[in-house]
Amino acid sequence: MFDGFTTETLDGAGCPVFVRHGGSGPPVLLLHGHPRTSATWHWVAPRLAERGFTVVCADLPGYGRSGKPEPADDHEPHSKRANARRLLAVMRTLGHEQFAVVGHDRGSYLALRMALDHPDRVLRAVLADCLPISEHLGRITPRFATAWWHWFFFAQPETPERVINTDPDSWYRGDPEKMGSENHAEWRAAMRDPEVVRGMLEDYRAGLTADYRDELADRAAGRMLKQPVLVLWSLRDDLEDLYGDPLRIWRGWAEDVRGHGIDSGHHMAELAPEEVSAAVAGFLEPLNAE
Repeated sequence: MFDGFTTETLDGAGCPVFVRHGGSGPPVLLLHGHPRTSATWHWVAPRLAERGFTVVCADLPGYGRSGKPEPADDHEPHSKRANARRLLAVMRTLGHEQFAVVGHDRGSYLALRMALDHPDRVLRAVLADCLPISEHLGRITPRFATAWWHWFFFAQPETPERVINTDPDSWYRGDPEKMGSENHAEWRAAMRDPEVVRGMLEDYRAGLTADYRDELADRAAGRMLKQPVLVLWSLRDDLEDLYGDPLRIWRGWAEDVRGHGIDSGHHMAELAPEEVSAAVAGFLEPLNAE
């Protein structure tokens, strides 16, 4: 995986962050979702590098080989705002004061927070399989609660850790053929680490507390994304089924938003890497002219 990329662990404002980076040209930061690691981008990152971008793939704090913040009762150490500061520090260390960000699933919430809080540094944002957390919570129905029950289970104290760590292979199922064997091996090793499991669960706990609070404050203040935004969603997942056209909701959060569905299941970087790479590269192409 990641032939020609450099692998290292960098300081992210006091939290070690594991990164892979390679290519040359305008920088783009790729942020994975749950329950993956940065290896989920192993088919996308080289394609973006070939298209003329410097690509940085990070394990989110709490996930994979990155550091594990100490949990707190208010879950603030695992908030998207705290993790945005950590990843901004990493990008600065790599020499990237301004860059584009691509986030999928949980990584997209982090990308959203980074773009809202730091519009001077985030030039463009791609948000995949994502609506703001507050938009989900403001539309709770029995159908949503049934399909997305894991949000509320993961938010419970202690019980999810005991359940998942009893048999992580049964809880987290992965297909090495669809994921790629090396990506699958890295993912499986992470899932069997209780510290990673705790970090991932704390991400969800922060989502329903600190992150939800921050988004409500954004709405009250009328804050909008100022940079161009591309929204992608998996046509074989349930986002469109639950809410209709996701762009209708995102127009309330971004001044310049566009997007379309990807013919894929949820883990689109693994299941439809060509389509994802083409969509991202096309959206980021104006950065090559700046």
